[in-house]
Amino acid sequence: MKRLTLRARLTLVYGGLFLLAGIVLLGVTYVLVDQRTTQGLQAGFQERHTVPTRILPTEQSFDQVRLLIQDVQREAKRDALESLLTQGGLALVVVSAAAVVIGWLIAGRALQPLHQITGTARRIAGANSAGRGLHERIALTGPRDEVRELADTFDQMLERLDRSFDGQRRFVANASHELRTPLTINRALVELAVSRPDASADVRRLGEALLAVNERHERLIDGLLTLADSENELTERTRVDLAEVAAYVIDQAGATAPGVPVRRALGPAGTVGDPVLLERLTFNLVENALRHNVPADGWVEVRTGTPAGRPTLVVTNTGPVVPGYDVETMFQPFRRLGRERLAGARGFGLGLSIVRAVARAHGGTVQAEPRPSGGLTVTVSLPPA
Repeated sequence: MKRLTLRARLTLVYGGLFLLAGIVLLGVTYVLVDQRTTQGLQAGFQERHTVPTRILPTEQSFDQVRLLIQDVQREAKRDALESLLTQGGLALVVVSAAAVVIGWLIAGRALQPLHQITGTARRIAGANSAGRGLHERIALTGPRDEVRELADTFDQMLERLDRSFDGQRRFVANASHELRTPLTINRALVELAVSRPDASADVRRLGEALLAVNERHERLIDGLLTLADSENELTERTRVDLAEVAAYVIDQAGATAPGVPVRRALGPAGTVGDPVLLERLTFNLVENALRHNVPADGWVEVRTGTPAGRPTLVVTNTGPVVPGYDVETMFQPFRRLGRERLAGARGFGLGLSIVRAVARAHGGTVQAEPRPSGGLTVTVSLPPA
């Protein structure tokens, strides 16, 4: 059962209290009028000697006149009380209806600051990615009452969260840049040592192993940089066709798993965004689809188009069976199906994290659905150009 809104409940309280007070007032007035008229009837005949005897020749005539007057007064009293109840009740209904309308307006005015707080919180919660939109503030004006204190406290919380998210993004970006330089130097030194004419076979094997480890670390740093960049607001947007990006990525990523055929159904899908980030998004999806596939008879399908007017990229592959409850875990950084932290040469668990971050930075969404026979269908939907 749907509950009434706070504004409706306050209006009912205002109207109910006013109606109850009106009923009590009408009842008290009815009792007072009844008592007053009854006392008046009794006082009119308490002093018989006040009526001159020459006007009423006999005792019987006096009693008849008295009874007649009492009947007339009782009728007048009854009419007056009925009129009081009827007209007073009608007036109470009209005034109560007016009180309900006024209460509705007053409740709306009183709850307006809460609507402003709710609207700000909803916009922040609906931001494209974590930390996006935290720069917004309520900045409620007016008297410093309980609602104003609530709004100011909420603004202080947003300020601290904003600084925290900004510091986290700056740390990731700065740490990644600082780590990239020594890795580049290490790669250059190892290549120099391996390429020396007098280098022994053991040195060459050791150099090749070190180069593989260094390359893996460079890919990790590159993924962290991309993830940090995709969390920031896009400063430049250009028109991009997802079909062209997908065709280029398929040609480049085909060398990753040459034995896995890639089917393509690339229809026009124009959007606006950062071409480099959108290329990285597509590359990560295609590379994951090729890498996490079955040993034999596997395939990958890449489709682009504009269903429902939104540019869409869909990547489907064969592969191991993915439990539905594990799909969301795969989009978290450094996590992959079946394992928390990654080791080995299969990746770092940043691929789908980068995909989601880039899609959110462009105002889009990412959905992954497991195929019953194994593999995933990942759908990226972006705003139209």
